[in-house]
Amino acid sequence: MGADAKTAMKVEMTESAAKRISKIVSEEPGKTALRVAVEGGGCSGFSYKFDLVDARNDDDVAIERDGATILIDDISLIYMGGSVIDFVDDLMGQSFQIRNPNAVASCGCGTSFSI
Repeated sequence: MGADAKTAMKVEMTESAAKRISKIVSEEPGKTALRVAVEGGGCSGFSYKFDLVDARNDDDVAIERDGATILIDDISLIYMGGSVIDFVDDLMGQSFQIRNPNAVASCGCGTSFSI
């Protein structure tokens, strides 16, 4: 895999997301990371799934920042390459948001997209 391909597969986590993940994991006994996965379905074709987990799978890629860890399986990474995972707290509420350059359309809920 060339340097451009590796860069395209990279996923980043914002400082805000890292702080929120650290807080959530610290309040859940035995949990060590937030798993983000892409699944078929949702109103736009694919959807993101978020889970707190206690272990890493063999095919996981770990994104780490400020003591927080996000795990993404290698299949989901194909759809998420180049994304930025953020945590937003605004008038619409609190949520993890993924800015995915591969998505050509997304829905209003922010958890579903198409490529």
